[in-house]
Amino acid sequence: MLEFHLRDFLILFANFVILFLVLRWLLFKPLAQVFKEREAATTGALQDAKDLTAKKESAITAMNADMMAARTKAKASQNVLRDEGVAGQKGMLSKAEAEAVQMIEKARKELQDESGKARAALKADVEAFSDEIVRKLVKI
Repeated sequence: MLEFHLRDFLILFANFVILFLVLRWLLFKPLAQVFKEREAATTGALQDAKDLTAKKESAITAMNADMMAARTKAKASQNVLRDEGVAGQKGMLSKAEAEAVQMIEKARKELQDESGKARAALKADVEAFSDEIVRKLVKI
């Protein structure tokens, strides 16, 4: 069956230890170093991605705030311009209304003057007609 030989065991054990040390020095340490570097790079890349995502979110928030401020400013400018337009329109309407009132008053004054002249002329004509009528009646 199986026999145990101390010499063979010691040779196998020495072979195992030497092979383990050589493989550790040639293979395990470099592989462990590669794994650490890869994990550091992956962790760094993930952290960079998180930082960029946070930066993107803050930029989007700032851009939205800027757009809201610009909209508010544009709305205020629009309101100011509309108010100026309404004020200008009211000013023009009141000016036109004042001019119209002046023209109406001028026309009334002219009509009163002309009606006064016409009345005066008619009074003079009435007196002349009445004198002529009286003369004609008296001649008859």
